[in-house]
Amino acid sequence: MRKRTLIPAALLAAAFLYTLRARRHPAACPYRYRLAVSLPRPLLTRNRLRRTLSPSPGERILEVGPGTGYYALHTARWISPGGTLHVLDLQQKMIDHTTRRAAAKNIHNITPTRGDAQSLPYPDHSFDAAYLVATLGEIPDQDRALRELHRVLKPGGRLVVGELLPDPHMVPLRTLLSRAEAAGLRYEGRLGPRTGYYARFVPPEND
Repeated sequence: MRKRTLIPAALLAAAFLYTLRARRHPAACPYRYRLAVSLPRPLLTRNRLRRTLSPSPGERILEVGPGTGYYALHTARWISPGGTLHVLDLQQKMIDHTTRRAAAKNIHNITPTRGDAQSLPYPDHSFDAAYLVATLGEIPDQDRALRELHRVLKPGGRLVVGELLPDPHMVPLRTLLSRAEAAGLRYEGRLGPRTGYYARFVPPEND
């Protein structure tokens, strides 16, 4: 009986230590775990992203950390005709995976770039909207990344951040609100519970 009690406790301790280490040493999800980032996300659904992001045909939108294209392939269709989705990732393998899937589905309005969210390779006021899902917590300097996202948004643009448990890198809503405010972004609201939410921000009106 004692062994049965110790096993769950050991698993919980291991999970806690893994989460602690992940928070202290944030890093992008390796390509070898690509199947995990392709799984359905019950709270962070594509439909909820669409409702929060409010994409329109003809817009220019940025996704940071597209992974294998779970959201990108749908977003690209939402902004057609005339729109362009720019996807930025640290890992070339993730970018290549997304672009291969897009080509296979006859989607041709995705522009891939390898780059760092802490120093976005785009001019000021480049995008109508931007989003990142289960990605912000993987960025070492979240404050800098949010300032960069603010910089590349057009006046009246939108930023959507999605976060979900049990992701060890999850950014709690309270932390996100504090960081976004420091980056000069105004909170408009969220969709979903605190355990799995999309939060929407906009630049101030005088940008």
